[in-house]
Amino acid sequence: MMNAMNGMKIQDTFYISHGSPTLSIDETMPARHFLQSFQQKVYPADAPRPTSILVISGHWETTYPTVNVVDGPSDTIYDFYGFPKKMYQLKYPAPGAPKLANRVKELLMSSGFKRVDQEKKRGLDHGAWVPLMLMYPEADIPVCQLSVQTNQDATYHYNMGKALAPLKDEGVLIVGSGATTHNLKMLRNTTTVQPWAQEFDTWLKEALIDGRYEDVNEYKEKAPHATVAHPWPDHFYPLHVAMGAGGANSKAELIHNSWGLSSLSYSSYKFTSPA
Repeated sequence: MMNAMNGMKIQDTFYISHGSPTLSIDETMPARHFLQSFQQKVYPADAPRPTSILVISGHWETTYPTVNVVDGPSDTIYDFYGFPKKMYQLKYPAPGAPKLANRVKELLMSSGFKRVDQEKKRGLDHGAWVPLMLMYPEADIPVCQLSVQTNQDATYHYNMGKALAPLKDEGVLIVGSGATTHNLKMLRNTTTVQPWAQEFDTWLKEALIDGRYEDVNEYKEKAPHATVAHPWPDHFYPLHVAMGAGGANSKAELIHNSWGLSSLSYSSYKFTSPA
């Protein structure tokens, strides 16, 4: 078990909308500047520097929860196609976090997740390294990734987050990385936000700020345009993990909002648990 010490406790979990991979190079994107200001303006000044980071990325789908167990620097995975060459030269060689990976497995299995797999050869996908490269450019904090299970529902992922909540007391920063709206067929090269995307984004913001986490777990039934906003839930389930790890009594705060390609929301949230 990782040792908890006074002063290590982290009260916040985060959901980051990472949007397009061009976030890694495009200086015109507001979300890029938001993430670059993370340590100075977003992460609480009185909070300890994380001992390690757990990222739940929408770009890793498996049948069972799976963690990457990497000893040494993490490989940078270029899981995107047809983008500018310089994006394939970027590196984020943060150390792996094998102790955290084992702890995640232990917590999930003791909370009723019957099988948790470990992957020793997988580095960091762009849902992890692109935001982290901007948030923690030093690449000196160990990082572990946890997969999503798109064969399961949102409540399952919320419960996964609940099981991982003790990590916060051990100095682990828990980050869900996805997209608040994610329908690649509906992207348009215009600045006008499509009404369905705006309505879903607004519904989510109000539900989270009001603490209606159960509604967010039941978003397919409760939210307007749910299946248009998320034809596949891979980029939304990281939110449910961050929300669950924040806890039922946590306070949600919208920490960034911007739009790309008329329907890609970069809305990002912080979940703060009571002291």
